[in-house]
Amino acid sequence: MQLPADRNAVLRRLPKVDEVLASPALSGLLERAPRWAVLTAVRGEIERLRAEIVAERLTTTAERIEVDAAQVAVEVAALLQPSLQPVLNATGVVLHTNLGRAPLAAAAVARVVEVARGYANLEYRLDERRRGSRHEHVARLLATLTGAEDALVVNNCAAAVLLALSQLAAGRGVVVSRGELVEIGGSFRVPDVMRASGARLVEVGTTNRTHARDYEAAVADDTALLLKVHRSNFAVVGFTAEVSVGEMAEIAHRKGLYAMVDLGSGALADLRALGLGDSEPTVPQIVAAGADVVTFSGDKLLGGPQAGIIVGQRAAIAAMRAHPLLRAVRPDKMTLAALEATLELYRDGRAAEIPALAMLSTPEPTLEARARTLSGACQEASAALAFTPVRVRSAVGGGALPTVEPWSWAVAVSAREPAAAGAPSAEALDARLRRALTPVVARIAEDRLLLDVRTLGDDDLPAVVRAFAETLT
Repeated sequence: MQLPADRNAVLRRLPKVDEVLASPALSGLLERAPRWAVLTAVRGEIERLRAEIVAERLTTTAERIEVDAAQVAVEVAALLQPSLQPVLNATGVVLHTNLGRAPLAAAAVARVVEVARGYANLEYRLDERRRGSRHEHVARLLATLTGAEDALVVNNCAAAVLLALSQLAAGRGVVVSRGELVEIGGSFRVPDVMRASGARLVEVGTTNRTHARDYEAAVADDTALLLKVHRSNFAVVGFTAEVSVGEMAEIAHRKGLYAMVDLGSGALADLRALGLGDSEPTVPQIVAAGADVVTFSGDKLLGGPQAGIIVGQRAAIAAMRAHPLLRAVRPDKMTLAALEATLELYRDGRAAEIPALAMLSTPEPTLEARARTLSGACQEASAALAFTPVRVRSAVGGGALPTVEPWSWAVAVSAREPAAAGAPSAEALDARLRRALTPVVARIAEDRLLLDVRTLGDDDLPAVVRAFAETLT
C-alpha cells in the first residue's frame, strides 16, 4: 500500500528506538526495570504510533513525535507482571479448579519452602548411604491413614487411573457400569483414559440401573478387573440401582479378578462432621469394603497439592511401581513435601488446619459476621456503591459433592442509583476487580456482584476493600 506524501512525512517524524532509550525521560525507568522490558515497551509504543498515523487517527505538525514515557512505564509493568499470580477467591466455590483448587495448609507451605530452597533426600536413603525411591516418603503415611497395604503417588488422578489400568488391564477387559462412564472438566472422559491404557471397556447395566448379575454375566476369560467410578461431579436420582463396592469386590475376588475404585475427590475425613451429609464415601471406607486398588486426588477433599494417589493391595501397587509409565507421571519433591505435611495433619488430629476443610466447616454465624464486617468496610471506602450482606448458597467445587450447596453469606454490590448515567454494571465491577493489584474473583447472580465470604478469610478483607478503592479511582 502506497501512503500519501503527507502521511509519509509524519511517519518520518517517528523517533528511532535508540533515541527514545537514550532520552532523559526513560533514564529512571531503565534503572528500575530490565532493559529488555523497556526495549520491548518502546518498540511497541512506536509501532502503535505508526499504526495510528497510517490509519489517519494521528496527525501532527510537530517536528518530532514524542513517545509517552508514562505509557512505556505502564507497558513495562505489564510485561513484568507474572502470568501466574495470587488471587482472592470470592466465588464461594471452595475447590475452584480454575483458581487452583485446595489452598495448602500453613504447615504444607512451610515444608515446601524448606525442601525447595535447597537439596533434599528425594531419592537418597540417609541411613544406608545409597539411592532410595521418591515413592517411599508418603507410602507408609497413606497406608496408615487409609488402611491399605501400600500406596503410590503420581501427578494427578487421571494419571493414577492410567497407570493402574496400563499395568493391571492392558489388552484385557475392564467391566464398568454405564452409569459411571463419567466426563470430568475439559471434556476428559473415563473411556478415553481406558483406551489410552490399552484396556478394553466392557459396559454393563444401564445409565440409571446396574445390578450384580450384570457384572457376573460380563466376566470373560480375558477380563482383568471390575472398575467402579465414583460419580463425584453429578448425581443420578429417581429410579436407580447400583452395586456397592463390597458387592463388586466379592464378585471380583470370587472370579480371581481385581476390584478397582476410582474415587476421584478422595475424602479422608468423615464429612458428616463438617455438616455436609454422608454422601461422600471416605477412602478408608472403600478400602475396608474390599477394593484392591483405589485412586483419588490430592487437591480436592483431601486438601493437599495436586497429586494422584493410589492405595491398595501390596502386589498391585508393586506392579505399578515397576511400570515404565511411572517415570513419566511421577511427582516432584515439592508435591511430595506438601502432601506429606498435609497427611501428617490428619495423622496428628489437626485436620482442622487444612484450609479447604476449615472453609467447608465454617459456621454460618461466623460467615454472616464476616460479611457484615466486609460490607461496612467497603461502604466506608466506596460511598458510590451499595454493599449489602445477603444469605446465599455456596459450593464445594472440584467435582466433589455436586448436590451439596451449604448456606453462606455474601456481600451484594451494586450502584446506589443503577439507572443513573455512568453507573457501573455488575459485569463492569467484576472486570475492574479482576484487574486490581490483587485480583478479586467474584460471581454474578441476578445482575448483582456477589462476594461470597466462605472462601475469603478475615485476613483477606482489607485487600478486597483496597481493590474496590482502586476500581473507583
